[in-house]
Amino acid sequence: MGRSEIILPYAPRPAFLPFHARTQRWGCLVAHRRAGKTVAAINDVIRAAATCRSAFPLFGYVAPYRSQAKSVVWDYLKNFAQPIISDSNEAELTVTVMNGAKIRLFGADNADAMRGLGFDGCYLDEYGDFKPSVFGSVIRPALSDKQGWCVFGGTPKGKNQFWNIYETARQNPAEWFLLRLPASSSGLLPPSELKAARAQLTEDQYLQEMETSFEASILGSFYGTELREAEEQGRITNIAVDPIVPVHTAWDLGYRDDTAIWWYQVVRGEIHVIDFYSVSGANIEELAQVIADRGYRYGKHYLPHDAKAKTLASGGKSIIEQLAQHLGLGTLSIVPDLSVQDGIQAVRKMIPTTWFDNKCYEGIEALKQYQREYDEDKKAFRQTPRHDWTSHPADAFRMMAIAWRQEPAVKAPDRDKPLMVGPMNTVTLNDMWATVKQKGSRI
Repeated sequence: MGRSEIILPYAPRPAFLPFHARTQRWGCLVAHRRAGKTVAAINDVIRAAATCRSAFPLFGYVAPYRSQAKSVVWDYLKNFAQPIISDSNEAELTVTVMNGAKIRLFGADNADAMRGLGFDGCYLDEYGDFKPSVFGSVIRPALSDKQGWCVFGGTPKGKNQFWNIYETARQNPAEWFLLRLPASSSGLLPPSELKAARAQLTEDQYLQEMETSFEASILGSFYGTELREAEEQGRITNIAVDPIVPVHTAWDLGYRDDTAIWWYQVVRGEIHVIDFYSVSGANIEELAQVIADRGYRYGKHYLPHDAKAKTLASGGKSIIEQLAQHLGLGTLSIVPDLSVQDGIQAVRKMIPTTWFDNKCYEGIEALKQYQREYDEDKKAFRQTPRHDWTSHPADAFRMMAIAWRQEPAVKAPDRDKPLMVGPMNTVTLNDMWATVKQKGSRI
């Protein structure tokens, strides 16, 4: 039976030819805005699907949000794959091509939809906007049984997880394909357009969006400057837990969303952030177990003001009442209900005296990328935060800052000195009087 030739309606731009010709399993594509990387990427996936010979082939295209995948990529997929599509399902954002291979669009905001799948190949679009744990906990395992390939693409947004991928690719050319396309050398936009963009954008905006700079500040970031200073000053490092000082927690509680928890100690006026945890869909019992499993000597657990609200789903009990059954009511404290802006200012004042343990990586990345909403009409950033995966870690951190401001002198409880007789005795008369007063004894 003879072969038939099918022509897809895609002509690669010369700058992307090396991308389509790569042979490495892993890839990193860094490109300026309006370079056409989304079109190049979806056509790369289509070609891979059309030529795949494995059993039950599946290819994924993952955007930061499923709604984004549908609005930006779905029409591209149907248009460019149209000559070889045998079936399509808009509800599942899936097309099946003539050889039985499927191409499916996903959103990193609902990463659980990818659990249990096996990918022959996957493209991660605007990877810098992903929650950092999505690749390691969901996508990487989905590539294992078929030894599928993966490409991380996007435009820089500071030194986040996308920068880590870029550095890995740069240092391992045998295993990683790397293509970086700044506008000044890609030849994809006319010089007149670049001149106009440079005149209309700030320096950081131009360097980030057009010159693919990882060094430029994250646009609209609330805490970018403070966290960059923390890195430069070596305050993001490995921190030893002080066994004498109590460990406090600060929470943001999600009902259908993520819950985030920070663990910290106040040591000689410094805040030592020693741990971080984020989860979606956990119940109170599971969260309480996480607290117990950490094994710290706890002081207070600081909860947002809405933890006092009673819900019908929990038999009319508030979050604080439910947690009290596991952690004890005396350990729980409600943070004052301050405005978001007041809380953000409290965080900015706290970060210069804050040290972060490296194990808090995902929480730190959330703080770095916590950004203002962008007003497309006014072409300016609003004062209100954008709601995305960074919101819950940032809100929990605000609870910490407000609690610290309210109780800045939290310290370890005094330890009783034993009353000893003989040369080893170190108890003073003042110690004895203090013990008598503490226990309410009469003499």
